[in-house]
Amino acid sequence: MTGSSSTPLVRRVDTEHVYEIVVDGERAGLTAYRDRGGQRVFRHTEIDDAHSGRGLASHLVRRALADTRDAGLRVVPVCPYVAQWLKRHAEFGDVTDPVTPDVLRWLETQTG
Repeated sequence: MTGSSSTPLVRRVDTEHVYEIVVDGERAGLTAYRDRGGQRVFRHTEIDDAHSGRGLASHLVRRALADTRDAGLRVVPVCPYVAQWLKRHAEFGDVTDPVTPDVLRWLETQTG
């Protein structure tokens, strides 16, 4: 694995319902979401193997949650990675809602 000298870029891609992290012009990973009223439901996070072990998932999730907060939305961490990340970063507790059966049923209708 070669090192990267560029700063990772995180951007929201609404048409795909993802935040992506780009390194050296290449998508290195993503966290997928769906908006439900005043909530942003995070359902999956992944980093490509070629970019693993560099802290990109944490950087990606931090930026995605900050953007969610800035948009006035609340976070619902269905994604196990996002849920674990939130346990270590209490500063987002004020905008986090629990995962409920209702949210899971709704998410299933959105993603199949």
